Amino acid sequence: MKKAGTGGENPRSPKDVDRLVGENIRRLRIQRNLTLAQTAGELGISHQQLQKYETGANRLSAGTLCAVAAVLGVSIELLFRDEGAVPGKAASRQARAMEELRTEGSYWLGRARSEQKLRQMVQVLKALSSEN
Repeated sequence: MKKAGTGGENPRSPKDVDRLVGENIRRLRIQRNLTLAQTAGELGISHQQLQKYETGANRLSAGTLCAVAAVLGVSIELLFRDEGAVPGKAASRQARAMEELRTEGSYWLGRARSEQKLRQMVQVLKALSSEN
């Protein structure tokens, strides 16, 4: 391996996968209407550091990946998913969209801070699901 400054790429510098993970973190954070500051606060890091992760400027450690996945309410695997890499049929795109919506719904259910609030959320979901 070449060292930084010797004409080769620094082996510790961010790679395409780091940028992909960062893009997914940003997309999921925005889908959940979370600001950089809110998400960074839950992670115990500065919003500037989170922004560096999202842009792929800095690599995430395994521990940070676990924490980000927990805060966003997703599996670590979802952070590595490249939606644009595998062109799928309409049915598989719809299945991925449904999976993403289920994940997002699970995230919001997990954010309920009281039993009463969670019961209300479940009642709304039950009512909506019976409208078919």
